[in-house]
Amino acid sequence: MHRVKVIIYGVVQGVGFRPFIYQLAQKHRLGGCVTNTSTGVEIEVEGEEEDIEAFLKDISTKSPPLALINSIKTYPLTPLGEEAFLIKESQVYAHRSTLISPDVCICEDCLRELFDKNDRRYRYPFINCTNCGPRYTIIDDIPYDRANTSMRKFPMCKECAAEYNNPKSRRFHAQPNACFQCGPKVFLYDKEKRPIFCNDPILETIKLLKKGFIVAIKGLGGFHLAVDAENSESVMKLRKKKPRKGKPFAIMSKDLNAISQYANISQADRELLTSFQRPIVIVPKKEPNTLAEGIAPGIKNFGVMLPYTPLHYLLMEREFLALVMTSGNISEEPICIKNDEAFSKLKGIADYFLIHDRDILQRSDDSVCQIINEKVRLIRRSRGYVPLPIFFDRDLPQVLACGALEKNTICLTKENKAFISQHIGDLENLESLQFFEHVISHLKRILEIEPEIVAYDLHPQYLSTKWALEQKGIKLIGVQHHHAHILSCLAENGDFSKVIGLALDGTGYGEDGRLWGSEVLVVDKASYKRLAHLAYRPLPGGEKAIKEPWRMAISYLYPIYGRKLLELSLPLKEVIEKKKIEKIIYMIEHDINCPLSSGLGRLFDAVSAMLGIKYYIDYSAQAAIELEMCQEETDEGYEFFIDTKEMPWKIDPNPVISAIVEDLRRGVSRGIICGKFHKGIVNILVRICNLAREKTGLKKVALSGGVFQNAYLLTQMENRLKELGFVVYSHSQVPCNDGGISLGQAMKIALLS
Repeated sequence: MHRVKVIIYGVVQGVGFRPFIYQLAQKHRLGGCVTNTSTGVEIEVEGEEEDIEAFLKDISTKSPPLALINSIKTYPLTPLGEEAFLIKESQVYAHRSTLISPDVCICEDCLRELFDKNDRRYRYPFINCTNCGPRYTIIDDIPYDRANTSMRKFPMCKECAAEYNNPKSRRFHAQPNACFQCGPKVFLYDKEKRPIFCNDPILETIKLLKKGFIVAIKGLGGFHLAVDAENSESVMKLRKKKPRKGKPFAIMSKDLNAISQYANISQADRELLTSFQRPIVIVPKKEPNTLAEGIAPGIKNFGVMLPYTPLHYLLMEREFLALVMTSGNISEEPICIKNDEAFSKLKGIADYFLIHDRDILQRSDDSVCQIINEKVRLIRRSRGYVPLPIFFDRDLPQVLACGALEKNTICLTKENKAFISQHIGDLENLESLQFFEHVISHLKRILEIEPEIVAYDLHPQYLSTKWALEQKGIKLIGVQHHHAHILSCLAENGDFSKVIGLALDGTGYGEDGRLWGSEVLVVDKASYKRLAHLAYRPLPGGEKAIKEPWRMAISYLYPIYGRKLLELSLPLKEVIEKKKIEKIIYMIEHDINCPLSSGLGRLFDAVSAMLGIKYYIDYSAQAAIELEMCQEETDEGYEFFIDTKEMPWKIDPNPVISAIVEDLRRGVSRGIICGKFHKGIVNILVRICNLAREKTGLKKVALSGGVFQNAYLLTQMENRLKELGFVVYSHSQVPCNDGGISLGQAMKIALLS
């Protein structure tokens, strides 16, 4: 007889791992025990050597679908003559390294029971099992036991407890296990917090939505604001009340057949939509369609998702082609998670509230993805993906990286893992800063990380930077924004060798105190050299120039035409008063509140305004997004000039701006001008990569920054560079936008050590 201890590290709690081990032990005639610990799952098995070997093989090859095994370690023990196999209580050790599962969409078994009239959980909106349901959003400590979740206030009834304690049940140790008798319940209220008495709050909510009302619905990681997506009046009412003038709304449909009525979905889209993460997926609109035009104005895509909770499936069962399901928050604030908070903050928006009494402990927005160039690209990494780490082949120091200002995330590192937080959002007010602080303290606790170093962005005005610089008794290291972008891309691709890095975005604080954003870098681990960038142009009015792209148009026109730009025949002159244009010219001439920027995003803004697409924006990058949507296929590309006389090289946009003005004069269509502009951007970037290769001998290129959310640019850059023999790294599981900055910051510290 032999006895061994087996320690399994990875996502092995809350995924049905102990009953799986119990059944394997029974199958292979082994005695012993299994328990959850704060480092993973610990097993002791006793039996014949060949049975133990078969048992270990099955662990690796037949583990539950949601389990993620990082490593398995075995240690010989003295046999005890044990024949029975037991599941023991969880153990908490001083050292914690267990991985917690993200939240998982309802599984097929639970979905079948949800609509089975003979099942005791028929139409129960919180049905779940070990293979599905809430995880990260309901936990406040480890190990992942009911007492450490928001389910602790719901003692199980006799039947639920019997399932919970039966190793052969699908609900064995399913921590959120519950039913109508003992579990959470839903309630319907009006906006004055008066209860709506009815037999079924969900059926009543469906009626209210059909009548055109706005309903705040408490979900898995926060509240949604919902309206019928085919009701134009309701959609516009939601836009007005939120207020959210132009930013697209996410929509939910009950199945792929429904989505295919208004969107073109590829096989890759279908797989992503039905994955257990259930993200919002950006897909092309099908025209014509019956959805309200106000859902995604000015763009050719919808952001769609499938239901991921039983409550969603009950809402979507039969009445709606799609529901708008947008974040339940006041603009610029985090999504609401508490009932009282929702009543207080959303009563000016929602007519009714469908709430429940299972507390959300960890706020988590819907994740957002797009398939670009046949690859999944995460735009917002949150619910369904967090808190799974990025794994490395070496141990990292314990670091807290504070991220950027927009699309903020934080990152904590420990052992061979980097944990990127859920989407925190734009750090622009006290509420978002408090959320930022909560995420840091929560992840530090459940991961047991006490950072030795804090990394931060160099921009002195970022709230994340200010917070970092206030930390006492700990080493603080600033990381340049675009260097962090490239390091995040290299981290995801597992290669930190020397590369040419293209970090393209709107704004990032440069080491010269200017605003960078079109950076061609040579990145060598923890150091970088600036090889090329777009020529600087002023931002007239600073932040205002980002929100009013017409100002950037003047900024780019002025170096070529001076005051004669007032004589040009441009669409913007029909909308923007001459006095306003003259004021901007005066500011540029006298350098009044005109910080300099090399941001590529600002050039997109300028061209968008020159073409009359967007003079003012309602959300980040709107002008650039609508410019991308406008482009038509063309073989021609505008030609930039590149000055290579001194380092760093300067990309001169003047020839492109002049050519656009000339094409407008000649009556060339807006779509063709957009196409020529995009092609010109690709051509100059490819040319610079070639020049960089000639100068440095480097053949690897890393692409990062929010500009690479532009599907055309990313696809063209990847394909063209590969054709020229480059090895091209881009993002997939980590956002290319500022949501990935925290990972890059953490990587700089790891590389320094």
